[in-house]
Amino acid sequence: MPRDRESDVIVKLDGVTIGYDENKPLATIPSLLIKKGEILAIAGPSGIGKSTLLKTIAGLVSPLQGAVQVCGEILPKRPFRGDLGYIPQRLGLIRHASVMHNVLIGSRASMCGPMQFFTPKEAKESAKNAICQMGLEQKMWDPVKRLSGGQQRRVATARTLAQAPKVILADEFLSELDDETMSHVAETVVRYARENNAAVILVEHDVSRARELADRLVVMDDGRLNPFISSTKTLEVKI
Repeated sequence: MPRDRESDVIVKLDGVTIGYDENKPLATIPSLLIKKGEILAIAGPSGIGKSTLLKTIAGLVSPLQGAVQVCGEILPKRPFRGDLGYIPQRLGLIRHASVMHNVLIGSRASMCGPMQFFTPKEAKESAKNAICQMGLEQKMWDPVKRLSGGQQRRVATARTLAQAPKVILADEFLSELDDETMSHVAETVVRYARENNAAVILVEHDVSRARELADRLVVMDDGRLNPFISSTKTLEVKI
């Protein structure tokens, strides 16, 4: 197999051990390379460390050992503001604020960095477009606390899309959605990744759904990331 060009790799883990206690590490990942435009799904039992891995890549949890590189920056140095989008399980929304206000936080993240001129009109247009993509245009000015759990999850996804990130970390971002909405949200995120050459790393408990969405699927178990192998199909995995 030809080696990945360095310029194609946007997330790189080298000798990384994750966890919160050096005496009780959750997992060790000798090497993990994720390319631009690639969708990687991580499956595995609950409580095994999948969410911690995403938080480590996001820079919210420091690795116990090893180096994590995202968008050319080695943590703890963070990627350029707006380059990394994170949809956490607990969403992190401002519940008393409107849908628009919450999504604006994402659009502003990509427009307020050095060498960029922020205009309220551009940010609002970006936020409005993301809200419409998630089918929430009728809820645009409603406070988040009045929305259902599934609608709130769509707000969090819209906030990330409005950010126009180069890397999206999505932790169970399809939970609480009905089948039709789930398909729409998944297709929207995949389309964004394809059109913008953005990488997506998603945690998904449903292996069948993960296989449909991802270019690669790995399973976290026994403190390792393992290639997913089924009796009918083997996904080629480089870890």
